[in-house]
Amino acid sequence: MKTFSWKATRIAIIYSEWNSVVTESMKDGAIKALKGKGVLEENIQLIACPGAYEIPLGLKMVLDRNKNRMDDTIHGLVALGAVVQGETPHFDVINQGVTQGIMRLMLESGTPIGFGILTTHTVQQAMDRANPAKGNKGAEAALAMCSMLEVKFDLGH
Repeated sequence: MKTFSWKATRIAIIYSEWNSVVTESMKDGAIKALKGKGVLEENIQLIACPGAYEIPLGLKMVLDRNKNRMDDTIHGLVALGAVVQGETPHFDVINQGVTQGIMRLMLESGTPIGFGILTTHTVQQAMDRANPAKGNKGAEAALAMCSMLEVKFDLGH
């Protein structure tokens, strides 16, 4: 019988550099949560994207690489970004595109992707959701991905 080992699990965190005061805290929270599960720091790959809109492509690049490299396959991904509403419909367009792109990639690949894309009205709201004392959404996204990795393993995938 196979046993699951967090120490052998490789995770990629794809995060947005836009709104970095928020996403850096989320990234730190995700790393801490993964290490708390037993994932080794050297098995956590960090990939920066310019903004949230580019995150689905960053995820796809990792998934495409997985198809050709069995020795260092990434088992799960965490997507982290912060989109703050402005005065134009740009906010809605970005959020819908990013959300649909991430969902499509997860369903097509069968690879768990933790969804840590904040969609807030203000920067302060985003900062509150990235605050470790108030429940870091980066950590929550990482732990949700971990739960789905466990489900995948339990189902024999």
